[in-house]
Amino acid sequence: MQITGNTLFIPGATSGIGLGLALRFQALGNTVVIGGRRTELLDELVAGHPGLDAVQIDTTDPDSIAEAFRTVTGRHPELNVVIAMAGVMQAENLRDPAFLATAERTITTNLLGPIRLLAAFEPWLEQARNPVFMTVSSGLAFVPLPATPTYSATKAAIHSFTESLRVQLAGTPVQVLELVPPAVQTDLMPGQAESPTAMPLEAFLDEVMLLIETQPDAAEILVENVGFLRNAVANGSYPRVLGMLAGAER
Repeated sequence: MQITGNTLFIPGATSGIGLGLALRFQALGNTVVIGGRRTELLDELVAGHPGLDAVQIDTTDPDSIAEAFRTVTGRHPELNVVIAMAGVMQAENLRDPAFLATAERTITTNLLGPIRLLAAFEPWLEQARNPVFMTVSSGLAFVPLPATPTYSATKAAIHSFTESLRVQLAGTPVQVLELVPPAVQTDLMPGQAESPTAMPLEAFLDEVMLLIETQPDAAEILVENVGFLRNAVANGSYPRVLGMLAGAER
């Protein structure tokens, strides 16, 4: 992926990693369109960051995705990068029947959302200049956090889906990238923004932008902090890492 000269659409960029990436790309002179559900928050962000554009989108709603596609491509016919950032993460007790509503909402947002975004935008990207479709998985795609089983499962599914997508689009100009974050100090989970075990957001963004710049042909964007999860199966540490995530070293 080239780091400049892009027009990007980032659904799920009203806070955290998504907003951080949006502002980093904008600072490099790219045209950036952020997406989110809350129009008042989008308006606030646009007012605070001149040049940023925003489009309302609910990635759990196919009609909203279709409308956002028409709006983004109508305003920005040079669109060439879509980053499927929107996601939710909630703890679940699988012995409590109430977990099912959380699981269904998580699957709709984290898995169906990116798939629907791909279906809407991929034909457009094939005609674009230097096109990129970026998914966002997680280190937990490779070793699950038992407290968030459905989140971890959706991120494993996104990784698998991205691998297949990359193979199927190999004959097209669309580059398929997978961003694989570790725990980052954001509000994704309660208390995560202050967690000493999570990576500071600005440090994460620094490393991600450097990787994109220095490894333009990479398939996965892997900061150093996510390596212990990404490589756990290969290096034989999976049982230990899973035990650590479960809260008890095995």
